[in-house]
Amino acid sequence: MTRFALDGAALLRLAASETPPADGHALVGRGSLRSDAMAILYREVRAGTRSESEAKALLDRVTALKVRLLGDRVSRGTAWAIALEQGRSEIGDAEHLAVARLQADALVTDDPALIAAAEGIVPIAPFDDLLR
Repeated sequence: MTRFALDGAALLRLAASETPPADGHALVGRGSLRSDAMAILYREVRAGTRSESEAKALLDRVTALKVRLLGDRVSRGTAWAIALEQGRSEIGDAEHLAVARLQADALVTDDPALIAAAEGIVPIAPFDDLLR
């Protein structure tokens, strides 16, 4: 079994694909992962790049995906330490990295900043690995 940590954009991409993760894969994310996805959808609606009905339908698919959300004391402490080590001004990306370090085999993201921050902490997996 491969455990993948996701960021909000990867979660949306998986929901939009309408293809479930391959058998044997487990998904994990920070406690606010679904809210992250909703925030992305909301920004897209506000920008006029996605209709409200499309966004709400995609959000329904997001909530149907089985994802273990983590926000326990150890995850928070690890995120705090990563943020300090990397000199971050905010904790958000460090939470993704902490969950990935503690609970996943790899992180799935297309965010260049998060990919760079993950170096030496957790491997990055391409999105297609979720489906095979």
